[in-house]
Amino acid sequence: MTEKKALLILKKLKKKYGIRKGFLRHKSVFQLLVAVILSAQCTDVVVNKVCGELFKKYKTPEDFAGLKQRELEKIIRPTGFYKNKAKNIIKTSRMILKEFGGRVPGTMKELISLRGVARKTANIVLTEGFGRAEGIAVDTHVFRVSKRLGLSRRKTAEKVEEDLMSVYPKKDWRIVSNLFIEHGRKICNARKPICGVCFLRKECPSAFKV
Repeated sequence: MTEKKALLILKKLKKKYGIRKGFLRHKSVFQLLVAVILSAQCTDVVVNKVCGELFKKYKTPEDFAGLKQRELEKIIRPTGFYKNKAKNIIKTSRMILKEFGGRVPGTMKELISLRGVARKTANIVLTEGFGRAEGIAVDTHVFRVSKRLGLSRRKTAEKVEEDLMSVYPKKDWRIVSNLFIEHGRKICNARKPICGVCFLRKECPSAFKV
């Protein structure tokens, strides 16, 4: 797809959905990090509900670093994969205290050194927590919508991210992910996209074919 068409798609998404902020509720960068770790293979609705209870009791890296894993597992169980998530959150909290002076680090390299933090998670934390982008967070919605729109034909999230970064200017990287997620949820859903009412159908090579 040409850069011109890619920019037209983004322009239409902005017009339809506005400049969307993130979907996870938090009151600090650390809480955002915890929420993003919990969001793996889980809906934002469930994560926000769990975090509403979780952050009433535990708010800081110090709070989480001192938790017993079983205690945390009980609270985050609804998010799925809770044993591994609990282990990662506790270890990441301890790493933040020991290696980063109690503050969530603000670079991609530092973030992906934390337990349970891959590039997608780091991108969200950098964008929503620090207000800057070193890439574009590619979750299942962004991956699906990008492929259907013909913005990428590649098979991994990392490669799709590279393609998106190549057609969108860096100043827009912060908003691309949230706009694609919104579109993926409201119209271009996984099982039955609503192509008939999609405002991007003229630009979409997959319209009426999925």
